[in-house]
Amino acid sequence: MTVLVVGLSHRTAPVSLLERASVPGDELRKTVDELARSESISEVLLLSTCNRVEVYADVARFHPAVADITAVLGRHAGVAGPDLSEHLYVHFAEAAVEHLFSVASGLDSMVIGESQILGQLRAAYALGVEHESVGSVLHDLAQTALRVGKRVHTDTGVDRAGASVVAVALDRAERALGDLAGRRAVIVGAGSMGALAGSTLRRRGLTDLVIANRGVERAQRLAASLDASAIPLSGLPHAIARADLLVSSTGATGLVIELDAVRPRRGRPLVVLDLALPRDVDPGVGELRDVTYVALDALRDSGAMVSDAEVSAAAAIIAEELAGYLAQQQQLAVAPTVTALRARANQVVDVELARLDTRLPGLDPVARREVAGAVRRAVEKLLHAPTVRVKELASTPGGDQYATALRELFDLDPATAESVAAVKKSRAGEP
Repeated sequence: MTVLVVGLSHRTAPVSLLERASVPGDELRKTVDELARSESISEVLLLSTCNRVEVYADVARFHPAVADITAVLGRHAGVAGPDLSEHLYVHFAEAAVEHLFSVASGLDSMVIGESQILGQLRAAYALGVEHESVGSVLHDLAQTALRVGKRVHTDTGVDRAGASVVAVALDRAERALGDLAGRRAVIVGAGSMGALAGSTLRRRGLTDLVIANRGVERAQRLAASLDASAIPLSGLPHAIARADLLVSSTGATGLVIELDAVRPRRGRPLVVLDLALPRDVDPGVGELRDVTYVALDALRDSGAMVSDAEVSAAAAIIAEELAGYLAQQQQLAVAPTVTALRARANQVVDVELARLDTRLPGLDPVARREVAGAVRRAVEKLLHAPTVRVKELASTPGGDQYATALRELFDLDPATAESVAAVKKSRAGEP
């Protein structure tokens, strides 16, 4: 297996770097095309969200492919290769597949279980298909990942995480503030959680909404969709002073809102919902008069977070699906060898029948057909057991060695098997 993933996410990079590395919609095609031009990459899929930028590729050579992907991401983000590399993670073969399954299932998200990533992955796959950068390898992988993600959300309780966190958090805010209609709220962070919080607040009747983000353009895009206003982070102290509710979920690796950003309230209550992990807001604000501070730990105690049992159930599904996918891929890997072996057998039969025609030119046509049929059936029966068995053994540890043994024993040209695989691969991408 030659699947590679190179990426960075909220787990490995500060939000400032993620914002620079994120590929906006109008640049996705250009970036995918640049990646696809690498001689080491035969297929590529680019997944870019507010919390991650990942390149999935089917590669011919590992190290050159990693270097090429890193260079493209670095040029796009305006970051030198060495400075970017310290924030990158690299997974290959089985580890790359497992990572994608975890991403699709929401287990690698900032809020465990959020389902928005499924739609984002589906969009990335659709772009790859449209741009013809996705072939049979990434097609099978992406389709399986989408199915695994859907199964995890259907068969476990992780799908309620994102919506539940926001809903429970806003319930806590309503208990402190009363009806949210007519209140003022500030949302810090323009990612998926910020968008979910904003849309939920709108549904609950809140009309005065401000979006703050390190990148103002992203804040403006979210604000436009919510009929809100957008500000840079530098404007937070003034916005918080006017607000009744503050919701923060940036994915930053350090505090975004320091204690001195919250000014004396003078009898006006303020509820601070810190939905980030790690925390965005200095928990010391909870000691201020008229300020109620609610963090993810408190929401977990309220049952809003995914339980350890649910995460374990999701992980078990991923492990099961991963084993099945790898077994299927190993079986597919031996298929070209089996096809080449059968092709060699047919060639031998054809040569011998041609020799028979030369030696017995007057052979009765009916008898000739019977002889030809008998020879082909005999060869088919001889090949049946080893070809079936090699497919079964392919999914066992070291199963690829059996296909190698077949090629050696029957003196099959490796190029023949590879050409069969290439034909299959090209046909898989046909409509």
